[in-house]
Parts: sequence; structure tokens; C-alpha cells
Amino acid sequence: MSTSRINLCRALVLGALSFAIAAAGSVTAFASSEPTVKQLMADCASGTGKCTFNDPVVKAAYLGNYHQVSNTLYNCSTSPATQSMDWSDSVGSTDTVDASITAGGKIAGIVDLSVTMKYGHSWSTEHREGGSLGMTVRPGEVGWISRAQAMRQVFGTWQTHYDDPHWGHYYWFWRDTITSPAPNGTDGVTNAVVVKTRPMTDQEKKSCDAHGKQTFTSGVRVEKTAPDRRAPTAETPQPGDGRTPDSRDEEARRTP
Repeated sequence: MSTSRINLCRALVLGALSFAIAAAGSVTAFASSEPTVKQLMADCASGTGKCTFNDPVVKAAYLGNYHQVSNTLYNCSTSPATQSMDWSDSVGSTDTVDASITAGGKIAGIVDLSVTMKYGHSWSTEHREGGSLGMTVRPGEVGWISRAQAMRQVFGTWQTHYDDPHWGHYYWFWRDTITSPAPNGTDGVTNAVVVKTRPMTDQEKKSCDAHGKQTFTSGVRVEKTAPDRRAPTAETPQPGDGRTPDSRDEEARRTP
């Protein structure tokens, strides 16, 4: 092959590679041209974006899932075992992307302010409780304390305003659902603490030999927690007008 043909082939190959790299860069730029809910929420939490939680709608309270809140009592003996067990529980808040909302944090404060202004009562983000409860476990069984927390959800629309355009816009809007513990007795829903027992599994029975076939406790949690009521799937954020900080695209706030 002549030198000129070799040079031409090289030029074509390099040109194709350059085009492919440029195209890949364009795809990447396009993919990152719009923010995710997590990115916007992070800006709300850090204060990079000036955020408000608008038009909150608090839904009726409901009883959340039962979950183990104590150690497990194993009765390897031949007589019923009666014992007092300590328990403790901490229930927090999450949003539509299952992000934890920290009590006392900026996000929690924004939601609380919005709910308080509309409903006249505060919005709790976290609940901690503990105590002790007596239980009796029959021979060959395991026992533990389980608890369910009164919960509630609030729907609303986030708005973030930037001093300078972010992702090409000063404003972004997205709907969100915050799931949080409710005060005991809200809407007639009360917290519940119960004792649960079940027969030992074959594997658990084998562990009795190591404990002299006596009663013992373990920090291993044996309850399989059922899924709680989930918030709706997060939707794609909608931009406002990006031309000036004072102009807003009201269409972005309309719900479909």
C-alpha cells in the first residue's frame, strides 16, 4: 500500500475516533443537563438553593409496620421462662427517594415551617421511645418485643431558587411525599408494643447445647419486618423560567 493511502487511512481512523469522542461527550452533557431529586434536595439541605415546601397536604395517620425492638429470649429449658426485657425504638423520616431526613436538619425545618403555617401544629421528624416489658416464653420457643409506630405522610411541591442558573434555570419544582412518625393518638391511631413468640428453628435448637440447655438472650433480631406503606415514586423535576431570577414558569407548578 502506498504511503499516501496509509496516511489517508490514518486520517479517516483518527477522524472517526474524534467524532466518537465528541458524540460521547455530547451524550454525557445531555444526560447531566437536568438535575435529579437527590441533587436538588442536597442543595436545599446545604443552603445552595433557597427552598420552600409549598401547598402541604397532610394525610390521615396509619399504624406502621411492626419491628423488633428488644433482644431475643431463647428458652432451651423444660419449663416456661418469665423475664423482663428492655426495649428501645427510634423511627425517623424519609422521602420519595428513600433519603433519610435528619431531625433538626434544614429539610426537616422547611417541612415543619410549611405544615405549621397551614395547619397550626408542628411536624415531628423523629420519635424515640423505650421501656421494659415482662414476657413468658414456653420451652423450645423464642420471644421478643415488637413495636409499631403511628405514621403519617405529607404531600407537597418543593421549589428551589438559585442566585445563578443551575442546570440552566433559576427555579426547579418537584412533588414529594415525606413519611414521618406521628404523635401517639393522631387521628385515633395509637402506638403498639407487643410480645411475640414462635417455636425455635432446627438451627436455633442446636445452639441450646452451647448454653447448657438453659434460657439465654441474644442481640440477634429474628423478626422479619414487613414492608411499610411506601411513598409514591419520585417524579422528574420541572424547571422554571431561566431567563431572570424574578420570572417564574407557573406551568412548572401545575400537577398533571
